[in-house]
Amino acid sequence: MSDKSVNENRILIVEDDQALGRLLTQEVLDHGLDSRWISSAEKALPVISQWSPDVVVSDLRLPGMDGLELMARVRNSIGEGCPDFLIITAFGTISRAVESLKAGAEDFLTKPLDLDHFMIAIKKVLRNRGLRREVSQMRDLLSDGGFQGITGQSRPMLVLFDQMARVAQAEGPVLVLGESGTGKELVARAIHRENRNRKGSFLAVNCAGIPEHLLESEFFGHRAGAFTGAGKPRPGLFAEAEGGTLLLDEISEMPMFLQAKLLRMLQDGKIRPVGADREEQVDVRIIAATHQDLENEVRQGSFREDLFFRLETFTIRVPPLRQRGDDLELLAARFLEGFCIQAGKRIQGFDESALEILNNYHFPGNVRELKNAVERAVTFCDGRVITARHLPARIRESSAKPRENNWEFISPVVPREGDLPTLSRVETDYIRHVLERVGGNKRRAAAILGIGRRTLYRRLEQ
Repeated sequence: MSDKSVNENRILIVEDDQALGRLLTQEVLDHGLDSRWISSAEKALPVISQWSPDVVVSDLRLPGMDGLELMARVRNSIGEGCPDFLIITAFGTISRAVESLKAGAEDFLTKPLDLDHFMIAIKKVLRNRGLRREVSQMRDLLSDGGFQGITGQSRPMLVLFDQMARVAQAEGPVLVLGESGTGKELVARAIHRENRNRKGSFLAVNCAGIPEHLLESEFFGHRAGAFTGAGKPRPGLFAEAEGGTLLLDEISEMPMFLQAKLLRMLQDGKIRPVGADREEQVDVRIIAATHQDLENEVRQGSFREDLFFRLETFTIRVPPLRQRGDDLELLAARFLEGFCIQAGKRIQGFDESALEILNNYHFPGNVRELKNAVERAVTFCDGRVITARHLPARIRESSAKPRENNWEFISPVVPREGDLPTLSRVETDYIRHVLERVGGNKRRAAAILGIGRRTLYRRLEQ
């Protein structure tokens, strides 16, 4: 095995023409890349195994084994992590060069070679190889924890994943509660995918986004001529979601008259399209979501109590980002990966200053706000690392404001002398309290405690 540094780029030239082989090797070296030249495919095999080049530039026609056979042998023997191949061919063998692309080569070059084009092709292959490696590393990092595409490793999210898995196997309505931006629709989609009995589609509708005079038709459908403008019959959302799941987002915004019809549908599984003479049976699982306090809405008379009781059969609360501990950095890394691919950038991550700001910020907009912040940072970052200046000014300024210490965990009752805790016990309790308040985020806890993370880790081990 090679002891190559991950930042070192190695190019192997396999060319039987000695003059061309030496010329290409020197050209690569002149551009700051490590390079070697080998005159045959048979001699190249052990070099590839021991030297681990990133790119093999091989002539198609070689004495003995040709370039395509060399590529096939290397790919079969090394598998994952094998070098990328550039194939050199004469004009008359372009058809075989196309064949090399189908076999897995990154590109082909025709003789006579243009040296500028030659180096552009190599750098393009190296750039794409680096992007693939970074994406692979990021996916390995993100694959450690999650549920149906939702990323999370914190205790609140593990509890949520367990609830989602259990609820998915049932068939009753689900009520998903959580602040704006926490990912309530993602939770609903995950429940739908996890339910193997739901073969139909997943539909989502925002109850606040439909004009009130169209609500009944939108949900239940209508017959032709049912009202002015209804020239053709139209199935409603309940019919379209047959056999699947319908998410009623912002359920608190649904008018009272429609709440009554929804309750009837939940009780007997029947709907009556506008203008229809009879009811129709539908098989739809309802998931309702809201960031409002539905119990308070019931007390104020704006939401039906019987509908609330029917919906809360399975209630799931999505935790806000501030309670998810180290998930923040995991999510930031995931968003960074996606936006870098979209923008064609190779940003390696966040520096300490950016991470500290993100961890100290409250994120009232939750995961959605974090995603938007990372998108902005990627857009304005032209380097390899996101720094504090790439983050939105609102987040930078808010994180810089000192927070008041919260001493509410200390009991106002003075204990008897025999019950007084030791200083070590008080310190332990306070560390535990701070960790609970920040959702287990050790970086944020260390900042609040005024100690380094290594010191915090050492205290936790003790």
